Amino acid sequence: MDLEPCRPRDIGALTAFLEAVDLTLSGLDAPGVRLWVERDQAGAVIGSTGYELSGDGRHALIRSVAVRPETRSRGLGGALARFALARAADEGASRAWLFSRRSGPFWQGLGFAPADRDELAAALPDTYQVQLFRRTGQLSREIAWTRALTREDTGERTAPM
Repeated sequence: MDLEPCRPRDIGALTAFLEAVDLTLSGLDAPGVRLWVERDQAGAVIGSTGYELSGDGRHALIRSVAVRPETRSRGLGGALARFALARAADEGASRAWLFSRRSGPFWQGLGFAPADRDELAAALPDTYQVQLFRRTGQLSREIAWTRALTREDTGERTAPM
């Protein structure tokens, strides 16, 4: 995996990619959104990942985790998700949250459990995606997921006892 930070010049390509895989497009260039892209040899986006942190930095809203359909079932999606989880943990977040109406089994495989969407919104009220979903009424239709972030997510290993 060779991820690169998403720069302003990449937003158009990332938007087209996320539109093709039917994920939220809004706020990709919002100041608090951290995004990375994976490209193929021709430079086309084949994967993306990212998150937004809560104002206090304790919570991360995972977003834009996607792979091109023809590259699915090869482990790239899991690697992209783990990358975002590790980065969020490195920044001090202790809990990850996300919205997903159709990828529950994928997220459960990464340790996520169903969560209360209003609890997610309360933990991450200032994130672009939560504000958008509240403003548009989409929040009531979303399915929330959560999991704790641990030292293992940061790559740190505890010493054996």
